Amino acid sequence: MSKQKFVEISKLFFIDPDYKTAFSKLGLTSIDAVFSFNAAKNLAKDNLAGFRSRLQFEIGLPPTTVFLKRYDRPPILAQLRNWLSARRRISCGFLDFEPANKLTIAGVNNPKIISYGEQWGIFFEKRSFIITERIPDADSLERKLPDCFNAPNTVENLKLRRNFTTQLAGFVKKFHETNYRHRDLYLSHIFYADSGNFYLIDLARAFKPIIWRRRFRIKDIAQVYYSAPARYFSKTDRLRFYFGYTGQNKLTRKDKIFIRKVINKAKRMARHDIKHGRPVPFES
Repeated sequence: MSKQKFVEISKLFFIDPDYKTAFSKLGLTSIDAVFSFNAAKNLAKDNLAGFRSRLQFEIGLPPTTVFLKRYDRPPILAQLRNWLSARRRISCGFLDFEPANKLTIAGVNNPKIISYGEQWGIFFEKRSFIITERIPDADSLERKLPDCFNAPNTVENLKLRRNFTTQLAGFVKKFHETNYRHRDLYLSHIFYADSGNFYLIDLARAFKPIIWRRRFRIKDIAQVYYSAPARYFSKTDRLRFYFGYTGQNKLTRKDKIFIRKVINKAKRMARHDIKHGRPVPFES
């Protein structure tokens, strides 16, 4: 896919030219304006860090729903961790923008970026943001699986479920072939559209590890495994996913070791969630 183009309309404030007029009507033409903007739905969560905020609002006619992530004076320790992960000095907003942009070029679907920007102090980041467009006619796999999963167990529905599992595996495989690792690859972060396309969201933690690539691959697959509900995905379905992910049709000794590590990782995650009174999808 071609690289998306952005224009700088004020200092370190970049926007897709197609949205420039709509943003101007809302007065969103500078970083100061973005951080004072409050005519939007607040998507705050209990576990959201104090320096982060998430807003939802609409632009243009017909209206398009967009999401704004803001990072206001992130703690120095958090910035240093980000720099270590990216192997260079980078803002929180750009840490979200960069993998999304590169994955789009590589053909891995994710929410369309509309605007991003950053503001620096003498050395550390002061503020940054990213605005993305809502994925049309799509929902996370945690909230909604295709209708065939809740339909009667007819031959046709079983075939549709198997095809879906294989397609999901192919999407995760394509993502990992970019050498990126998500580190939060639960079904809540994989969206499925009516068009039949998959999308990956929340890419702020995605990175390309220099070492321990296999370790982070295991972590990603374990998160998919863990978040796939047992009532919809049997052991056979999980094996079908693995074959679709590897492109194989039988298991080698290395595959069995990998699968064992994935399951052990999922069980450790389960013990942690049970301890805190949370449900365990792959066992429920």
